[in-house]
Amino acid sequence: MAANFLRQNSVPDKLDEQKSVVIDFIEHQKTLDRKVVLVTSGGTTVPLESKTVRFIDNFSVGSRGASSTEYFLKEGYSVIFLHRNRSLKPFLRHLSGYNFLDLLQLDGDEPNSSVRVKPEHQKQLSSILHDYERVQADRSLLNVEFQTLSEYLHLLQVCATCLQSLGRSAMLYLAAAVADFYIPKSEMPEHKIQSSDGPLQLSLQLVPKMLEPLVKEWVPQAYVVSFKLETNKDILVSKSLQALEKYHHQLVIANLLETRKREVKLVTVDSCVDITMTTEDLSHGQEIEENIVKKLKSLHSKFCSIDV
Repeated sequence: MAANFLRQNSVPDKLDEQKSVVIDFIEHQKTLDRKVVLVTSGGTTVPLESKTVRFIDNFSVGSRGASSTEYFLKEGYSVIFLHRNRSLKPFLRHLSGYNFLDLLQLDGDEPNSSVRVKPEHQKQLSSILHDYERVQADRSLLNVEFQTLSEYLHLLQVCATCLQSLGRSAMLYLAAAVADFYIPKSEMPEHKIQSSDGPLQLSLQLVPKMLEPLVKEWVPQAYVVSFKLETNKDILVSKSLQALEKYHHQLVIANLLETRKREVKLVTVDSCVDITMTTEDLSHGQEIEENIVKKLKSLHSKFCSIDV
């Protein structure tokens, strides 16, 4: 099913070039003996036309993936950040609530006057820039962009298979909000759907689950973390355990829609660990992703130390 989907849906432009960049990045990390985590982030669009004007989307802006990437970098990982274009990005996410020009001021009244950061923002921007420049100097972050469901799944396969050479030193942190339904290309109109044709009726097909080939074929030795988002707390853990039993990966991060910023459960086949943030933690700017990543680092280290 997964292989058929990838064959029948369009390959992203310059996929071979992107694969080459990913391979070069991984080879560089291997020379430095760094662990590498693939973080997927943001939502996927589902086009309604071949020449796309309209598409189905979801609410994800990539907050968890972008913030987790920063914490993985702080914990010594290198990161392949596979993200939706225009979603939140590491470091830049801290400025998303600002009009960028409001952070700046001119040193004079002339058009060619020097530009500088307003004093009240200098401390924050200095900290962000310091962390960003360190990551750039270390060459420890690779950004890979997608937009559509098809682009995401092709790039996921490329990134995952390239990570095979790292064995157990690779982790996959699958935080992207991937569409569950799509329109097969063979059933998609070529041109813009006309409203003059009347009410729109859509028949959507189920997207094949890529977690199975990912775990079994694409990167079988890696530490794989998936996410389970629900609105019903009574089924959250049971659905997570069902996923672990079906796909045989290592861990599910289970969270409820309303409380996902302050409560998650790390579910394995033999444990369920709660990570909870207090109101005081959140008011001080602490983020739950920092605690998630620290726990995953510990679990991944144990996973790497197991003799196979």
